[in-house]
Amino acid sequence: MTLFDSAAFEGHEGVHAFFDPASGLKAIVAVHSTARGPAAGGCRMWPYASAEAALEDALRLSRAMSYKNAMADLELGGGKAVVIGDPRTAKTPALFEAFGAAVDSLGGRYWTAEDVGVSPADLAHARKRSTFVAGLDHHPAASGDPSPVTAEGVFRGVRLCVARALGKELSQVTVAIQGVGHVGAYLAEKLHAAGARLIIADVNAAAVEAVAARTGAQVVPPDAICEAEADVFAPCALGGAISARTLPRLKAKVIAGGANNQLSGPEAGRALFEKGLLYAPDYVINGGGIINVAGEIRAIARGEAFDPAWVAAKLDRLTQTLEEVLDRSLSEARPTHEIADEMARERLRR
Repeated sequence: MTLFDSAAFEGHEGVHAFFDPASGLKAIVAVHSTARGPAAGGCRMWPYASAEAALEDALRLSRAMSYKNAMADLELGGGKAVVIGDPRTAKTPALFEAFGAAVDSLGGRYWTAEDVGVSPADLAHARKRSTFVAGLDHHPAASGDPSPVTAEGVFRGVRLCVARALGKELSQVTVAIQGVGHVGAYLAEKLHAAGARLIIADVNAAAVEAVAARTGAQVVPPDAICEAEADVFAPCALGGAISARTLPRLKAKVIAGGANNQLSGPEAGRALFEKGLLYAPDYVINGGGIINVAGEIRAIARGEAFDPAWVAAKLDRLTQTLEEVLDRSLSEARPTHEIADEMARERLRR
């Protein structure tokens, strides 16, 4: 199968591969759309099994960023970068400087920020070679780590879905969180503060133990989290959490989390709907982080300081957009992911 035959390609404007022998950088930058503005999306570092797997991930994530940025009403298109390598062992300053040079070579068509396996400290090295890097600290326009803002948007979305689907407050429900990295950990703390009971899992045992110590969460093995006795299942790890393998095991009535590409495919979203489960489309509920990054890009372009009030207003609007998706799903008797996709495509066309 060629690149253009991939279902994930879906009209990408450009796909760029970069290799730097000195640092060992192997990276792919996918630019899905610049219709609303320069493409923006995080950089993920992961030990992909193959270059084909890395490409497929970059394409799917890039397309999701176009939809996410459109649904967050941002003047940004969608793009994504993936770096092939183990983030625990393969990171070096030289590697991220080479990545910064790769981003810079695109001339501003793509802005990068953090994603799985990448931190603001890593991208500080990329910033030495490119101005098109956001999500940093220590400059007037800096927005810092976007993870807390992503978690805040997911928290609001979970609260909304629990009220709509179950007629309950967060203090009356149990939430199963799959993945307690940056976003998952922040989400756990917010839910704990709201009185929710938590069940958590992660392949990183130290992360699980730290979050459990702070929140009193019950810890289960990673393979058991999707069938936990919970009202809400919150995928906050890698994509594909909702699939033919996991669907029959789900006990939760609400699916709402911070991970990207939670559905293995559109058929999974249809199956959730037919089972009577409420799914919050991932690129709607988890848009807080890119809103935060957009605030930094906006400040850099204007030569101004970062404006938290602008970010807060966009985050409020994002929650309203999720509510609109849920309303239309109910009135039109159609799955939420189909409604969200239609809304995003219409905004891209406009």
